[in-house]
Amino acid sequence: MNVSLTVWLLTVAGLCVLVAADFFIGRKPHDVSIREAGIWTAVWVVLACLFGVGLLVAAGGAPAGEFFAGYITEKSLSVDNLFVFVLIMAKFAVPSQYQQRVLMVGVIVALVLRAAFIAAGAAIISAFSWVFYIFGAFLIWTAWKLVQDARKGGHDEEYEENKLLKSIEHRFGVADRYHGTRLWIEENGKRVMTPMLVVMLAIGSTDVLFALDSIPAIYGLTQDPYIVFTANAFALMGLRQLYFLIGGLLKKLVHLSYGLSIILGFIGVKLVLHALHESGVHVPEISIPFSLGFIVLVLAVTTVTSLVAARKQEERGV
Repeated sequence: MNVSLTVWLLTVAGLCVLVAADFFIGRKPHDVSIREAGIWTAVWVVLACLFGVGLLVAAGGAPAGEFFAGYITEKSLSVDNLFVFVLIMAKFAVPSQYQQRVLMVGVIVALVLRAAFIAAGAAIISAFSWVFYIFGAFLIWTAWKLVQDARKGGHDEEYEENKLLKSIEHRFGVADRYHGTRLWIEENGKRVMTPMLVVMLAIGSTDVLFALDSIPAIYGLTQDPYIVFTANAFALMGLRQLYFLIGGLLKKLVHLSYGLSIILGFIGVKLVLHALHESGVHVPEISIPFSLGFIVLVLAVTTVTSLVAARKQEERGV
């Protein structure tokens, strides 16, 4: 797609308006009900679908197909990321009424970080076509690691703070309790961070690791930076509501990591084939319609088998 600077600016402005509206609606700390989370999750999904339809009308079926394939992939990876968010919330004992504020700031930080990663990825791809080999190999390795973590019950582990976060806590100090939504307070004549700020930093820094998986994955489906950015943005912007909607169901998605490993492995192979094709080797390339169908099928099968397995575990527990 040949996207003009005007379209880029209008798109970013529109997304900023949506983020501001979302922040305004959820600005008052409160416990988010299933009904509220369900309504706003549906709103974000509908907005993403409308954007995809707009691409279909304005640019044709290929860009629209790439957007939907990228959006579904990023959304499914985001659901897996919610497992880590749950662990972070539990680690820092975040009061339920403040969790949506933490997630909102986390999403904003994630959008900024993803934009930087997307720009860097686009620059690298345009300069070095062989980077597809690295992306492909990395996704295949990530798929294997997901399977290994799933077998070890990786989502049952406790969240461990990274070294950067620990050094920041040591440098500034942390209050012993939450002070509403305040990020800094005066304590014994010293300005220290509140646990609220620490949680936000934990989620923001964790998203850097998430981006290492998701950005190569979506570049395996499309090399258009505009589609990569918008698919990531729409997938992330409904993450806060999705957290409250399916928070209780996350433990039932016992096969999600296996499904994601299949998807990432598939995209990794697709990237390697594309790199070989770019190098002049006559190999078959995987089309976007096939990729979209494969991703949807894997997620559907994974969800069904997860719910069946979870039900059997509950029956055995009873």
